Amino acid sequence: MASASHQQVIIYTTPTCPDDWVLKAWLKREEIEFEEYDLSDRKIMAKAKACTGLRVAPITLVGEKVFYGTFPSQKPGLAVALGLSHAA
Repeated sequence: MASASHQQVIIYTTPTCPDDWVLKAWLKREEIEFEEYDLSDRKIMAKAKACTGLRVAPITLVGEKVFYGTFPSQKPGLAVALGLSHAA
């Protein structure tokens, strides 16, 4: 569920990906609420691919914006999309 001050955030993750763990910890630290979906479920993977064209983890959706790749590569864009100028 998204907080009132931010757009809806959805993340697609896997249980074993270190970048997924870092992303989730960062979102929690920044007090950003998010919905999480496990890409190890084939139906979830198919949905993520249909929505984003991607089959990687983590995938982060902020409103209509899509971010993917390692957490360090996502963080600057996520910070901007979430209005977290202090976190970039």
